[in-house]
Amino acid sequence: MKILACNSNRPLAETIAAYLNMPLTKADVRRFSDMEVFVEIQENVRGEDVFVIQPTSYPANDNLMELLVTLDALKRASARRITAVIPYYGYARQDRKSGSRTPISAKLVANLITVAGADRVLTIDLHAGQIQGFFDIPTDNLFAAPVFHKDITERYGDEQITIVSPDVGGVVRARALAKPLNADLAIIDKRRERAGVSEVMNIIGDVKDKRCILVDDIVDSGGTLCNAAEALIESGAVSVDAYITHGVLSGGAVARITSSPLQSLVTTDSIATTEAVRVARNIRQISVAPLLGESIRRIAEERSVSSLFNF
Repeated sequence: MKILACNSNRPLAETIAAYLNMPLTKADVRRFSDMEVFVEIQENVRGEDVFVIQPTSYPANDNLMELLVTLDALKRASARRITAVIPYYGYARQDRKSGSRTPISAKLVANLITVAGADRVLTIDLHAGQIQGFFDIPTDNLFAAPVFHKDITERYGDEQITIVSPDVGGVVRARALAKPLNADLAIIDKRRERAGVSEVMNIIGDVKDKRCILVDDIVDSGGTLCNAAEALIESGAVSVDAYITHGVLSGGAVARITSSPLQSLVTTDSIATTEAVRVARNIRQISVAPLLGESIRRIAEERSVSSLFNF
């Protein structure tokens, strides 16, 4: 087995390699002067089970191209099996036709990854579980819930909390975390007027005098989270925290969250952190490296991955 890292999130790749107690495969992933991607694998990978770690976060197109070229290089180097480890799967929000003459980009990216040479995909908290069906190769969609469960338990102990889904579409994800915590569940009914702009309508469930934890897969502009936090506080919640798998945090998201009623925003390191995030007073990261590392080990040893989520 070999672990190879591209440039999108090298700290995560190094932590995964440390968990597995093995070095990263030597490879040169660089740009020509016109910004073309060039990849050279500097070790023999013939007949090896290779895992390529590369989230396709900002800059999404550059990181996606790095992944595709690396997969092609490994295929041509006669690797036995190539697994694309994509902690954050970019373009996942374009998973359906949202209007006339619009693309389904998540399917297009799945096709590109498959044609480039991937034999398997490993990712975390896809925006929609159905995206697994866009791939014609085995796809493991891991869940950050066990990592969140551990952190929430350590932080709140036996204190009564309420898990809140910021929209109707995230109810399944929120319920999956609420059940092992024996927590109540609430749902925020919102109306989105256009992309990136959301308006909280009303709250389904009792949040008065409760400590609320918002759970979602992606935080991008932060508008939905901040609106949800304000609505919960106005409805009598004692405090509001958020646990989000992928901290995209584009534009003025960090400033918006810092000035919001959120006591804390907890994200995973599926996307490399920025300096603005590191210095933010109420944003912190927890690592999914052990989860990914254990999944990689089990895939290489042909053992069950789903049993990781019996918590």
